[in-house]
Amino acid sequence: MQMRLASRVLVAAVLVVGFALPARAQITSCTVANQNLYVRDVLSDIYLWYPHLPPVSPVQFPTPEAYLEAVRFRQLDASFSYITSRAASDAFYSDSQFIGYGFSMQVAGTAVRVSQVYEDSPAAEAGLDRGASIVEVNGRSVASLIATGAIGGAFGPSTEGVVTTIAFDTRGGGRRHATMVKRAVTIPTVSLARVFSVEGRKVGYVFFRNFVEPSYAALDEAFAMLKDEGVTELVLDLRYNGGGLVNVAVHLGSLIGGAVTRDQVFAEYRHNDKNIRRDQTLRFAEAAQALTLSRAIVIATPSSASASELVINALRPFLPVTVVGDRTYGKPVGQYVVPFCDKVLAPVSFSMVNADGEGGFFGGIPADCHAPDDIEHDLGDANEGSLAEALRFIRTGTCTPPPTDASATQAAGAPRATGWQALINAQ
Repeated sequence: MQMRLASRVLVAAVLVVGFALPARAQITSCTVANQNLYVRDVLSDIYLWYPHLPPVSPVQFPTPEAYLEAVRFRQLDASFSYITSRAASDAFYSDSQFIGYGFSMQVAGTAVRVSQVYEDSPAAEAGLDRGASIVEVNGRSVASLIATGAIGGAFGPSTEGVVTTIAFDTRGGGRRHATMVKRAVTIPTVSLARVFSVEGRKVGYVFFRNFVEPSYAALDEAFAMLKDEGVTELVLDLRYNGGGLVNVAVHLGSLIGGAVTRDQVFAEYRHNDKNIRRDQTLRFAEAAQALTLSRAIVIATPSSASASELVINALRPFLPVTVVGDRTYGKPVGQYVVPFCDKVLAPVSFSMVNADGEGGFFGGIPADCHAPDDIEHDLGDANEGSLAEALRFIRTGTCTPPPTDASATQAAGAPRATGWQALINAQ
């Protein structure tokens, strides 16, 4: 049975139907050897960096995941290409769901701070909130977990029913203990949309978490509210948004760009030399709830990746886009999702450039105005560091000078997951 690419493309990208692989890319049974050989055949055709694949035998590896890890082009692809279960992939991209506790964290020295908590999640039920400090995980101190490099796996695998006990200090003070059990958690794609008044101007604020199928309706609802309110400025908060579907990125870009970008080039796909025929141009669309803006301000951090970066890059030939916060992650490439057995393979298959031919930002997109991800304040609070800087820029047109003392440096994100889990950046 010849396998075909799924109709989902990532940046993790636009929908592509009936994108057939070469005849040799077949899998007739799901033995480990056959799965490994299938992954080899797919990579040798559509992997963007296929000339760098080492000539090793796939059958010597215990899993297709191990084979992919051994052959990936690490110079540029340390974690982008991945293999995961079909069920996990479908749950995330179709329903914005994952198995976990429902929170994100930052590592700062010997401490772990909670950066966000999803509603109706085990973490929310345990009492965790933004700014809380986790001090123990399963009876072991966070300081020792960080010191030994074990913090990344301290909360267990992404499996329903996994139990973790924690001790934490709330942002307001006070030690608490809780037990959490992993289950399906729904990520609200747009969890905040509000309007601020800045010197007589109406400024819309949207906190956007991921580019998945439910994002269409959530973005339309948010932008309809902003349009009805007559906003003339926009702050788009992508600080924890690791990406997702490119067609959702086109929709978001079209809502922001409006008449200025309609039918203009959003991005161009560039494949390897075996697949030049698959190169194509994406264009901004007409969006009913589009705003009328002369510029956009985007809040970003190193957790802003992939489709988040794509939107920034796509808009810049047509609108000034000011990045507030920190440098983005650096993923100017996308993947096709290839199903096999009960898994999917998502190899980096193309790069993307904007209307000016600009891309290749593997080092990330730098911030124009540096600001902290201020977890001492709630997201959407006008006094929160990054949002306050965005509103200041709107008010004055200038950025606060970056701090010079070492004590002002930002906390790092949690040890970054690989594959699709890097998109959610959460436990």
